Amino acid sequence: MAIDNSPRVRQRAQLERKKNKRASYERILIVCEGSKTEPHYFKEIRAFYRLNTANVEVQPSQLGTAPIQVVEFARDLFLNGDSHKRIPPRAFDRVFAVFDRDEHDSYFDAIKLAKSLDGKHRNSDKSPVAFNAITSVPCFELWLLLHYDDVQNSIHRNEAYKRLKSHIHQYDKGMSGIFDITRKNIDDAQERANRLATLNNINDGVVPLTDIGRLVTLLIELGS
Repeated sequence: MAIDNSPRVRQRAQLERKKNKRASYERILIVCEGSKTEPHYFKEIRAFYRLNTANVEVQPSQLGTAPIQVVEFARDLFLNGDSHKRIPPRAFDRVFAVFDRDEHDSYFDAIKLAKSLDGKHRNSDKSPVAFNAITSVPCFELWLLLHYDDVQNSIHRNEAYKRLKSHIHQYDKGMSGIFDITRKNIDDAQERANRLATLNNINDGVVPLTDIGRLVTLLIELGS
């Protein structure tokens, strides 16, 4: 029997290979403090790089916005899953809890808890799961601001908002499309965030720092 090598069949095979390739990378759970801004941002990255939604799950914390609650919700969602959202238990290779310093009392306790969870649990493949806190001091908006300004000194979240709005006039909490607006400057943001990490190698909750770039880099690499 002759093999059908028509363009339609070749195209279907090529799409299937791409699908299998995209389904083979690490499964990632991202739990955010915010209910809109951060989830929108990471979902936009996921869509832009055509990452498999089954591999990259983005959820807001449903226990509350305090850092310790974000970490606890990430832990519980990983362990128990959520049948309503079609998230099976222990379905991920990496878990990221994304939260701000702001003036949260539980900030350092949340970082400590995240560290204690790193490698503690195993996933459905019986592999130890990486668990990371992705923090920003003072807030997520610092990461966005670094796309435009080289911030080096301590900055209050209100000042970060104000300076960000001078570059993105329509910026507001919960807005969508922020990745598309800022992505042309992402290399500048990464460089500035790395410089802050080098200068301020101790997270005292005061000096400006953000780990968002580390998670963004991972997602971009998965989509490459």
